[in-house]
Amino acid sequence: MNAYTRHTWRWVLLLICVGLAFLGLLFRFVQLTVIDRGFLLKQGDARSQRIIERPAMRGMITDREHYPLAITTPVASIWVDPQEFVADEANLKTLSGLLGDSVPLLKARLKSNSGKEFVYLKRHISPRLSKKVMALHLAGVHTLREYRRYYPESDVTAQVIGFTNIDNQGQEGMELAYNQFLEGVPGKERVSKDGVGHVVALLGTVREAEPGKDLALSLDHRIQYLAYHDLVEGVAKADAVAGSVIVLDIKTGEVLAMANVPSYNPNQTVDPRSPTLRNRCVTDVFEPGSTTKAFSLANVLLQGKYTPNSLIDTNPGWLTLNGRVVRDHAGNEGVIDMTTVLVKSSNVGTAKFTLTTPPNSLWELLHKVGYGQLTGSGFPGESKGSLPLHKWSDFTLATLSFGYGLSATPLQVANAYATLARGGIKMPVSFVKLPNPPEGERVIDAKVAEEMKIMLEAVVDRAAVKAQVATYRVFGKTGTIRVLGPTGYDEKRHTSFFVGAAPASNPRLLVMVMLQEPHKGYYGAQVVAPIFSQIMEKALRTLDVPPDKLD
Repeated sequence: MNAYTRHTWRWVLLLICVGLAFLGLLFRFVQLTVIDRGFLLKQGDARSQRIIERPAMRGMITDREHYPLAITTPVASIWVDPQEFVADEANLKTLSGLLGDSVPLLKARLKSNSGKEFVYLKRHISPRLSKKVMALHLAGVHTLREYRRYYPESDVTAQVIGFTNIDNQGQEGMELAYNQFLEGVPGKERVSKDGVGHVVALLGTVREAEPGKDLALSLDHRIQYLAYHDLVEGVAKADAVAGSVIVLDIKTGEVLAMANVPSYNPNQTVDPRSPTLRNRCVTDVFEPGSTTKAFSLANVLLQGKYTPNSLIDTNPGWLTLNGRVVRDHAGNEGVIDMTTVLVKSSNVGTAKFTLTTPPNSLWELLHKVGYGQLTGSGFPGESKGSLPLHKWSDFTLATLSFGYGLSATPLQVANAYATLARGGIKMPVSFVKLPNPPEGERVIDAKVAEEMKIMLEAVVDRAAVKAQVATYRVFGKTGTIRVLGPTGYDEKRHTSFFVGAAPASNPRLLVMVMLQEPHKGYYGAQVVAPIFSQIMEKALRTLDVPPDKLD
């Protein structure tokens, strides 16, 4: 083969190779654009398209007149993909200056989450600050729109409303009780992202976000504010450890106000172990003491053997039962009628009357008016107290008659007295505004309930005079008990309370006030009755309740 022939053959071989390569490329082109097009598009979409969640707006909590008590405001959160973010000193220092977290803290957070694609750097910042962060155009740094709860009344309503955590989930109070009702359903949206994770296109809504429903509570924010601030003042004046107040609408069983001192600010970070989180009105129990005497004497009247004018001999001021002594701390009251037994809060008189009744009858009445069971309020963590059923000795029955040997929450005591105020009709307690008053259940004879209201009005007129309210007739009862300690009842620590209703001619409001361990006086008639009077008067006038004592 000569040189020309060899040269020609090489050109032919080269052209064949080029042709084959072209055919291979053409086949690959057809394969990618026609044969495998659907598969490749799916794979590309899987890497660039994402379904992201859009948070739903949490429903608003309002008072009964739609005054806002908990609202939701938009905020931004900054997050980072550690695999894309360049965590050098310059970038970390820049973020630290804007977000307020130290460089070592940011480093530690990124290092501990280096294998993840999503790490929060800072949550719930203002949209304005978020824009400043995003203006840096740092690879791997992104923003996410979220919502944060705000409580306009702050500490005034804290223990009733509660609060949400950083993920907007209810943690305490009505926020917890109605979490599903309030939270709504998050939406979902399909988006396309670029190589560094930024959203470059919105491809359509998969599911619209459904905002949560608004919740109208039974609270009246005007009465709530007045009650809270009068309680703060009363706790400080009595140098008490804590205090609680409840205002009930007697006609409906709705809670118009409920407050505790000390309180907390739910707009700030809350320590979940803090005792201030507890709504003492529904979670804490105590022995109701002399407030129980109203039901003990009602039980006596229900037997049909006595009237409010029936006499009892309390001489010599003490009584020995089963080897133990029941004593009147005010001294020997002598022969007194039943009304005076209540006015003087005579343990001996109450015990002697009670011991003439069937042993289980007092327990049954106390159970009927709500002791030892929940009030129906639905408040998270509510205690049902304790109402033990004994094989009654004279002494245990006597102590039950003046409020020892059982335990109750302030709300239970308030609701029991509201039952008396309604003429013996028991209703459940409601924290939610009711469209119509619920049907009640008669648990005390109407005649006996009316007699008890008259006797309780005598308590205010003749003993607890500091509970009186100008131009209104008031009925109610004081209570003072010693605190039970590790070695028995402590002579130096007391719980004092007053519970009452007005106007007596047509009861509308019931107020229960309790002070725990007051140090400047401890009798309920001295330290608690004045707080009751202030709150009751302001609440009645706020609601324009007509006076019934004009002389």
